[in-house]
Amino acid sequence: MPRSVSVTAPPPTIAFRDVLSDDGTRLRAWTNDPDGRIDGPTVVLCNGLGTSAFAWPALLDPDCGVRVVSWNHRGVGGSDRPTDHDAVGIDSFVEDALSVMDHFAVDRAVLVGWSMGVNTMFQLAYDHPERVTALFAVAGVPGDTYATMLAPLRLPRLAARSLTVGLARALKAGGRVLTPVTQRLPVGDRAVAVLSHTGLMFPVADPQLTAAAVKEFLTTPIDWYFHMASATALHQRVSLRGISVPCVFVAGKWDLLAGARDMRTAAARVQDGTYVELNGSHFIQMEHPAEVHRLLLDLLARVADERTA
Repeated sequence: MPRSVSVTAPPPTIAFRDVLSDDGTRLRAWTNDPDGRIDGPTVVLCNGLGTSAFAWPALLDPDCGVRVVSWNHRGVGGSDRPTDHDAVGIDSFVEDALSVMDHFAVDRAVLVGWSMGVNTMFQLAYDHPERVTALFAVAGVPGDTYATMLAPLRLPRLAARSLTVGLARALKAGGRVLTPVTQRLPVGDRAVAVLSHTGLMFPVADPQLTAAAVKEFLTTPIDWYFHMASATALHQRVSLRGISVPCVFVAGKWDLLAGARDMRTAAARVQDGTYVELNGSHFIQMEHPAEVHRLLLDLLARVADERTA
């Protein structure tokens, strides 16, 4: 079984490859195993919207024991925008995930999702169950995400959805004005310390890697990011009746962007669901990387045991 890792790892090594999705959009895919030296199972990471590899400190440790394949979203981090700018919803992301799996010759795998990536992986599992062996959901729900936002504030679902969708649309409209400001923001240890005490994020295990993640995130124009975000708001709940693979839901108790309560009820609705709640925010894999990694290793070990049983 792969071993747990320290959060004080050497600098990560990431290799990028160009992958064409089915509609011809060029994606910048990446792996944490450029030399094929990781002795462990492969997981397909459906990352948070517009985020990068730097959001996963434990998976960037060369000794993590898990081979990761993933990609940067359309129009983000070196991936092209699609010819049809409206092709940025969850269904398009599912096709991107399948194209990346095919490129890396991954027939079936455990899917790891974070934030809106949880929507993507559940939709993929529903549409293509033959490609999935288990699901590991971090701070995300299987659809209708915006209705679960602001959960610690105890707003009614309809009010939460209306408020957050409206904000996304407003930021999409005003993004061209905001982008020159956000792309010039100084991001370092001090900025991360401030961000970690806002309530949106809690103190992180690796401030330098978090700063790299924030810097990379801010390279995406605000209007394009919220164009994608507005499109993902259309994704409704995925039916969980047909999900028969093991599912682990790892929630942050104080998550403002994906309600822990909704993650708990989703875990109860699947045939083989496990719910774990950590004292953290939406960024729990950055706040508690060792614990989240241990839970992933436990799931991978269970899948391996079931294959050999």
